[in-house]
Amino acid sequence: MTGQAAEILSAAPSEEPAPSAQIAPLDEQTLVSFTDIWRYWGRGKNRWAVLRGIDLQIPCGTATCIGGRNGAGKTTLLRIATGILAPNSGTVTIDGLTTGDSWREYHRRIGFLSAGDRGLYNRMSVRAHVDFWARLAFIARSERRPAVEEALARFGLSELAKRRAERLSQGQRQRLRLALTLVHRPKVLLLDEPRTSLDGEGLEMLRCAVSDVLARGGAVIWCSPAGEEQPIDFDRTLFIEDGRLVPA
Repeated sequence: MTGQAAEILSAAPSEEPAPSAQIAPLDEQTLVSFTDIWRYWGRGKNRWAVLRGIDLQIPCGTATCIGGRNGAGKTTLLRIATGILAPNSGTVTIDGLTTGDSWREYHRRIGFLSAGDRGLYNRMSVRAHVDFWARLAFIARSERRPAVEEALARFGLSELAKRRAERLSQGQRQRLRLALTLVHRPKVLLLDEPRTSLDGEGLEMLRCAVSDVLARGGAVIWCSPAGEEQPIDFDRTLFIEDGRLVPA
């Protein structure tokens, strides 16, 4: 973390929080909750709020799409949910835990796919990637190999298991990143522009993976650019406008 980022995190809000649109929960048990999330960028006179009092409850077994223009705050919201970023104020709760609770237990519940082509090591094989992430996800040794094989098969990577990441196409790289995201069977999927580079077959694999999470009582938050066609049906679609959540 840079010194500037640390200063932003510790700074008190310089403006009185304005009320944010309240997004009513669906009539099910809440699995993910964002409570009065504020996040600022910049400092001094150049500081602005990218997220302004976000309140959102996401029930078990539901998929929520969050759209918005580039820079609206979609990625910032997901990174706060993972604990990668801290909000200036507010709390995220996932399955009864916050980022202040056990790091291991909190992150075992999350599968996070960041936007872009990040997280891969060009000279590492496909199988080595998935095994490495299975270890990071604290999968027990006796369960690790079956979990790795399942993740490879789910995204059509079994025959590519020995291939280095640098020799994969962009679509294959995205499927590998999805395998890493899901190898530990998380309860909550946080997906930032997940359809990038996927062809029809890859999109079907993604749809099946999302359906599996929802069938197990999990939840999905899917962020995408405004106007992008979506390959799945969502229980709710929202947009971030001027730092606030608004219904579609």
